[in-house]
Amino acid sequence: MALFDLPLDQLRAYRPDPDEPEDFDAFWERSLDEAAAHPLDAEFIPYDAAMTAVDSYDVSFAGWGGHRISAWLNVPAGAEGPLPAVVHYLGYGGGRGLPLDHLVWPAAGWATLLVDTRGQGAVNHHSAGSTPDPHGAANPQSPGFMTNGILDPETYYYRRVFTDAVRAVEVARSHPSVDPARIVVNGASQGGGIAQAVAALSPHVKAAFVDVPFLTHYRRAVEITDEDPYQEIVRFLATQHGTQSQVFRTLSYFDGVSFAARAPVPALYSVALMDSICPPSTVFAAYNHWAGPKEIEVYPWNGHEGGTGVHRQAQLRMLRDLA
Repeated sequence: MALFDLPLDQLRAYRPDPDEPEDFDAFWERSLDEAAAHPLDAEFIPYDAAMTAVDSYDVSFAGWGGHRISAWLNVPAGAEGPLPAVVHYLGYGGGRGLPLDHLVWPAAGWATLLVDTRGQGAVNHHSAGSTPDPHGAANPQSPGFMTNGILDPETYYYRRVFTDAVRAVEVARSHPSVDPARIVVNGASQGGGIAQAVAALSPHVKAAFVDVPFLTHYRRAVEITDEDPYQEIVRFLATQHGTQSQVFRTLSYFDGVSFAARAPVPALYSVALMDSICPPSTVFAAYNHWAGPKEIEVYPWNGHEGGTGVHRQAQLRMLRDLA
């Protein structure tokens, strides 16, 4: 994929007005209050992952609607706690896999809560999920998750996902091995979009690592990329004529630009200038609105894989400073 978006100097200045409804904050306050009516009921069951340096727990908790959400908790074995923790959210289509898939943060001395994404994981060949989405679709949809319930913010799929993700921070804070004052949220692509939202919605996040975030600046994304998952929205609009206003109204409650503008904590972003899945301008739109201290690593010759190990090294150095 060749460079296709704005030049880097324009990207650094790209700061479109957030597309958000007047009741954005009220909507999310109500959504989280409704979820809080269900006891968190977090369970941590020791899991034999056959590892000597990491203790693993099979985790479940009550997310949106009281639905059970799965996760893994990995804790450095023998470490004196309470430990700082990373709450990690997954990319689109992926599931939590196995504990041995998530060892970088424990190797750095941090506990890690790896959160399953409801309904996902069955289409990803290397990371199976184990969390269903009992709510189901509220309208006809394009294959995938992007248009599930998209005609109304009350029924939209990501209302459930973002609420689950905020509840996951509370789950991490509830474990005796975790220092509840030192929680970092992290994710790439879909996971990055989720981390943006949680950093704005949870008062218990200390910092955020946001990599090539998805779910951000939807209107521009669907207009400039031919790639999925944003194209799921395009295919829906191409057949469900007359729904455009409803669709973009719903998406305005879930836009990473609006969440970034409400996130007060330090953030480390990454962006790849050849990324055709999450176009660079959509990433900079959120980054340039981020309310707290921030840095961004730019990878000019990479696509959606971003900075891979090089960027993970930068994150580890930031974690060391935060600890």
